[in-house]
Amino acid sequence: MSGKWTTADIPDQRGRVAVVTGANTGLGYETAKALAEHGASVVLAVRDVEKGERAAARMTGDVTVQALDLTSLDSVRTAAAALRSRFDRIDLLINNAGVMYTPRQTTADGFETQFGTNHLGHFALTGLLLDRLLPVPGSRVVTVSSTGHRIRAAIHFDDLQWERSYSRIGAYGQAKLANLMFTYELQRRLAAHGTTVALAAHPGVSNTELVRNAPAALRMPVTWLAPLITQTPAMGALPTLRAATDPGALGGQYYGPGGSYEIKGHPRLVTSSPQSYEVAVQQRLWAVSEDLTGVKFPAARSQQHSVLPEPAATV
Repeated sequence: MSGKWTTADIPDQRGRVAVVTGANTGLGYETAKALAEHGASVVLAVRDVEKGERAAARMTGDVTVQALDLTSLDSVRTAAAALRSRFDRIDLLINNAGVMYTPRQTTADGFETQFGTNHLGHFALTGLLLDRLLPVPGSRVVTVSSTGHRIRAAIHFDDLQWERSYSRIGAYGQAKLANLMFTYELQRRLAAHGTTVALAAHPGVSNTELVRNAPAALRMPVTWLAPLITQTPAMGALPTLRAATDPGALGGQYYGPGGSYEIKGHPRLVTSSPQSYEVAVQQRLWAVSEDLTGVKFPAARSQQHSVLPEPAATV
């Protein structure tokens, strides 16, 4: 493997089943496309099936589409049931779909849209599919976070749904911080099983549709400076792909671009914010998420003192 990890470093994925949420466009599309090109049977789990079918038609390999609306727990349960009926095993679950900086809205279940979509929807989907991953040695759950988990970010247990006041940026930060805390707590619970691991990744600043809901004051500079401060969706997908396929990747690790400030570049191990590693908050978030979604995981209980792997300096 070269010093700069690329899709050429993805091992043969034949015989593996990969489910990728939000895979009809942007980062999810590039992730699914690369996995399919390397032999995986890939499921595009998307809200708009027609767009998903068009995306699948542009890919080579075994690619199918599954309807999934992460803003509805009924849809999440229906999709999970359909996937369970189709597959006895799942090797990769890539929690990629997300929304960013949306106006104050709620999901079908009354959750703030960014928290409900980015975190709770994926939390529920993972829990409902986990028993298809647990028997499979080398199976992985990869959840996509963001450098936004550092910006005005905290888990607001006293107002998780932002009912008292709303900040687009703060709500996004909470959701992306929750993605990381979910990953670390999931890994802690999976460690005893020895088969499935949980990892996280972030794409840096990629030129995708995700920024469309950003405030105008932020959206306009990003548009003007895009050639300098963003990378293509294909490059932005590399940290996710490395977390999903690198034989050397370990549970609890976090991958992002290797360039300055993790804005762009080839993927390497990175470190998330100090608060993302707070075990007590991770465990409280987990309990709240189970209560809100009604999904209980078929995994061992968290081990309070288990240690997650430390990020390495290698690329």
